[in-house]
Amino acid sequence: MQKSRDKVISGEKIAMFHVKDLMTTKLFSVQESDNLLTARQLMDMARIRHIPVVGPKSEFIGLVTHRDILGATISRLAEIDETTQNEIDAGIPIKEIMRPDVTTVGPDDTLRDAADILLHHKYGCLPVVQDGKLVGIITEADFLRLTINLMDALEKE
Repeated sequence: MQKSRDKVISGEKIAMFHVKDLMTTKLFSVQESDNLLTARQLMDMARIRHIPVVGPKSEFIGLVTHRDILGATISRLAEIDETTQNEIDAGIPIKEIMRPDVTTVGPDDTLRDAADILLHHKYGCLPVVQDGKLVGIITEADFLRLTINLMDALEKE
């Protein structure tokens, strides 16, 4: 476990926060054997845009994004009814559309480093992996919530 690093700014000691301080640990995930329909329904139900793909022992394998699902779904312009679309989606395995080459972070990485990766690579999320297992996810929305909380704290001063 990495010790918290502190920085001194204008004579004040400021704690460095880590990914584990902000990440979401109650995760929705799918397995490679699941299908596009399952992923799409899960995203709609949970109102999320990223779903980690895990193996039977919670090992991180890849990621499915809302954009991946849109790219694999037949356009509404094709005038296919919802039942037919669902049947088609049910036949597309997650392993066919997932991204296996995903950048990840560890729970002890700094929030600064994670934010830098999200910003400079234009990622929407970073899976948090420890010893090969998925332990959380950190998203742009997590950083927006942190920003709002920090701004609220500054206003109170």
